[in-house]
Amino acid sequence: MSAFLKWLEELNERDTRVRAVLRRSLAFPPGAFPAAFPYVEPFLKDDAPYWRRQAHYLVAALWAAHWKEGRPGPALPIGEAAARHALAQHTREQLTKGTSSTERRFIALLDADPVQLPHRLRQMVALLKEQTLDFDTLLTDLLRWQDERKRKQNEWARQFYRTLNPTPDLDPAAETEEEPA
Repeated sequence: MSAFLKWLEELNERDTRVRAVLRRSLAFPPGAFPAAFPYVEPFLKDDAPYWRRQAHYLVAALWAAHWKEGRPGPALPIGEAAARHALAQHTREQLTKGTSSTERRFIALLDADPVQLPHRLRQMVALLKEQTLDFDTLLTDLLRWQDERKRKQNEWARQFYRTLNPTPDLDPAAETEEEPA
């Protein structure tokens, strides 16, 4: 667990009002709700880039909104959690015939720019309310969201589609063989 999330958990153990304040901050753009400042600012340097500040506030708010004591199971990355949700909501046959609402939301999330991301991520996390999410990984991923090569979005897509459509282990040597001419 990252120092940031460990800090939030420790604050929550002392005072559950922390979660209420951070949940309330979801009604504002990330970093624009002054009551949330005491819980996030200790982890940000004065010269922290704008996006780093946004990501910390967003993850803190999502963590608070999603928090549930004794949530079972391992913490999942968001792509895998979304796929598991889609599988639980639809039969495999339904999923192969067309995209599910979960998949459409997930694709919209992957395509979100930094302005749209808080809204789309809030929707996705609310949809995944029964799952244990890995907020450490989410924070790390959001800090790299604006990479021009979209590495994190591609990673999330791989998590989603590989969980949604598992394939038997392929022989790596078979994949590199040349096709007959």
